[in-house]
Amino acid sequence: MTADRERRLRADALRNRGQILAAAKKVFGDQGPDVPMEEIARQAGVGTGTLYRRFPDREALIRAVAHDSFAHVLTEAQAAAAEEPSAWDALVRLLRTSRELQLSVQLAILSPVAWSIIKDDPEAVQFRRELLATLDGVVRAAQEEGTLRQDVGAGDVAALLTLLLRPMPTTPDAPAWMVSERAMALMLDGLRSRSDSPLPGQALGVDSFNSPPSPGN
Repeated sequence: MTADRERRLRADALRNRGQILAAAKKVFGDQGPDVPMEEIARQAGVGTGTLYRRFPDREALIRAVAHDSFAHVLTEAQAAAAEEPSAWDALVRLLRTSRELQLSVQLAILSPVAWSIIKDDPEAVQFRRELLATLDGVVRAAQEEGTLRQDVGAGDVAALLTLLLRPMPTTPDAPAWMVSERAMALMLDGLRSRSDSPLPGQALGVDSFNSPPSPGN
């Protein structure tokens, strides 16, 4: 095999892998990780043989999608912490990290199938720890600057986000995206330091989410 042909094959393999991951993210986000592998191949524009050469089974594909999504979310969270003018702006940006974050939560917490695959996966565990550590740093910085209420912890924010990223209903008066936007605005307003409504119990730290319970518990 010539060097040029080998490079072309390698580029084709990388392109196919990217197409499969992109399609799987969309399908998993819309319908969950139980969708037939043939449907993922169809949306990726590749044959099922190509899909199975890259990912020999559903478990391998779910793990790859989780790793890729977690990595994107972590990169965005670290960028938000570094680039925004205030810790509050960084927190808002982090919480609005859209589809990648939503898919990560679905795979890590809301899907029993995916959770059974990635709960003990070392790379997924490390991504989760780093993301929670970044969130904890942003929360503490926002409290120090006086923009975030003092009686919450990173675990509280993670818990709120987990609830908010569950599928939203469409109502006669608003589509699902508008319901989600309103819920996000209410959550952010409740987190601001000007709120004087006391919270029950103690603030939840990152340890509350470093080992999240199985879905349904």
